[in-house]
Amino acid sequence: AFTQGLVYVDGHLYESTGLNGRSSLRMVDLQTGRVLQHHELPAEYFGEGLTNWGASLVQLTWKAGMAFVYDRFSFTLQRTLHYAGEGWGLTQDGKNLIMSDGSPVLRFLDPRTFREIRRLAVVDENGHPVLDLNELEYVRGEIYANVWRTDRIARISPRTGKVLGWIDLSGLMDKSQLSDPDAVLNGIAYDSRFDRLFVGD
Repeated sequence: AFTQGLVYVDGHLYESTGLNGRSSLRMVDLQTGRVLQHHELPAEYFGEGLTNWGASLVQLTWKAGMAFVYDRFSFTLQRTLHYAGEGWGLTQDGKNLIMSDGSPVLRFLDPRTFREIRRLAVVDENGHPVLDLNELEYVRGEIYANVWRTDRIARISPRTGKVLGWIDLSGLMDKSQLSDPDAVLNGIAYDSRFDRLFVGD
């Protein structure tokens, strides 16, 4: 599975996978890694970021400008939403969806219409824009973002866009075993009950 998005809800790990012709939405057993539920996307779509909203799951696509909204329990497609540009990562703060597109700018969106509410420019401790923001997760009042092709997660203030700190995941994955340079750490899911963070690769 080419992991693009992760979210942990009510004891279940949900995963969005990418690549045209291989993209899917999955519910995965955390203990065994077994896929318990599966929905394949049409071959023309490259699955990307994923988040939950109420009883639904919202899945981005990379270049199609479309988001799919599913019933979280049956994986039935409920509706399709549209947005401009690319879709990379997705999370939510209880009020808005938050989307990345590979740039240093995050977009806050209305979860019902995908209308843009505001933008947030992300800068590091030296004031430089943080490029390649990828999969997102909202954790204890901060936005966590994978930085593509790095082993780092940026902890971002949703108010100012400043990076508050970094999570260094170097050493977590044996890179000598990788045959694909794009097989990088991607996907962040937070378990608020046990204060655990899951990272996909």
